[in-house]
Amino acid sequence: MSRTADDQAAASDGRVRATALPPDERRAGIVDATLALLLETGATVTTRQIAEASGIAEGTIFRVFADKDALYAAVADRVFDPEATLDAVEAIDLDQPLEGRLADAVEILQRRVEMLWRFMTAVGMTKPPERHQHKKGPDAPEIRALAALFAPDADRLDRDPHTAAQLLRSLTLACSHPALAPDPPLSAGEIVTLLLDGMRRR
Repeated sequence: MSRTADDQAAASDGRVRATALPPDERRAGIVDATLALLLETGATVTTRQIAEASGIAEGTIFRVFADKDALYAAVADRVFDPEATLDAVEAIDLDQPLEGRLADAVEILQRRVEMLWRFMTAVGMTKPPERHQHKKGPDAPEIRALAALFAPDADRLDRDPHTAAQLLRSLTLACSHPALAPDPPLSAGEIVTLLLDGMRRR
């Protein structure tokens, strides 16, 4: 049986050849490994390090991605994609009290803010790529998802759910972004209390 270049490369440095995976899984694994390395070491990470972290031969990277820039673009797509955040917000249990719903949402947003900050700092990025500058107005999907958390208790507040959602997002960003947050930063519960104390009907 003939050996592939990957087999030979793996054997030459003592590595065990990686188990064959479907293309999408292989791609996702490389992206995950690259993201972890970027967060740990910054943009100086090498394809050799990526290959070692992925458990593959270095040449495999370039059969999945055209070049290192294409790989980094795929990592950025993963980081800036809002779908996981939206799904998490939409999965919040609406049967719990308003304060609990909002605290869950703030924790989700805080994790996203932290990830975006860490990634952008690691790669020296000053703003998201243009393709990831998502709609931020009152009709943005994120705002609609947050507004749904306020809707069951709208009669308790002096702001409509969409306005309240925008205020929640803005306050969370201001109190969680490393360049803006107070020291020590506010917890999710403290952010919710601060917001609701200013919006409850008297």
